[in-house]
Amino acid sequence: MSDDAADGADPAEKRADETRDAGREQDGADRDGQFDFDAAEAPADGAGAEASSAEETEGHPGDDLANRVAEYDEELAREVLDLGDRVAELESELAAVDDRLQDREERVAELENSLKRKQADFQNYKKRTKKKQAQIKERATEDFVSQVVKVRDNLVRALDQDADADIRGGLESTLSEFDRLLESENVEVIEPEPGTETDPQRHEVMMRVDSDQPEGTVEDVYQPGYEMADKVIRAAQVTVSKGDEE
Repeated sequence: MSDDAADGADPAEKRADETRDAGREQDGADRDGQFDFDAAEAPADGAGAEASSAEETEGHPGDDLANRVAEYDEELAREVLDLGDRVAELESELAAVDDRLQDREERVAELENSLKRKQADFQNYKKRTKKKQAQIKERATEDFVSQVVKVRDNLVRALDQDADADIRGGLESTLSEFDRLLESENVEVIEPEPGTETDPQRHEVMMRVDSDQPEGTVEDVYQPGYEMADKVIRAAQVTVSKGDEE
């Protein structure tokens, strides 16, 4: 009996089994040598994603840095973009603050100028008020002096008429009091001496008379005048010499 017969197996079946085993081995070899297209395409897909991310970041602050970072870490690249956006936002806020600050500075300058003008106006107002008050006081004093000097004139006339000795002393004393009062108000008597050159501002010529005095000079004082602080309150009434006509 042959080995095939001894094994009790049909030779045809044995050959069929060997053929199937060889086919399975060939299939395994084919599978081991087959190119993995999915694995080969995966890096390409990753690169495409990175390129797409780079395109999306175009136009953002720090996009160059983000593009470089995206080559290694897309999440970090997004953080870089967020930081760039935040920086741009802060820069915009800072610009707005600068604008407001400039507006405030301009407003402060405007208020300071306005304050200076108000202060200048107030100082001018004080000066005008002070000057006006001085003028009012001066006019009041002038009016008072104008009335007082009339009394003095009467006293002088009384003394010139050789008043009674009993009252002369009183008249002279009263006249002295009047003169002290006028002097305290800075009032001076205008009573030029004979031969004094006439002054149109201080002398009122009543008439021209024959006189030994030089022509055009004061011959006599008809009524004394008064001036206060270089301002003539009343001009002295005088007669003027015609000169010696002989």
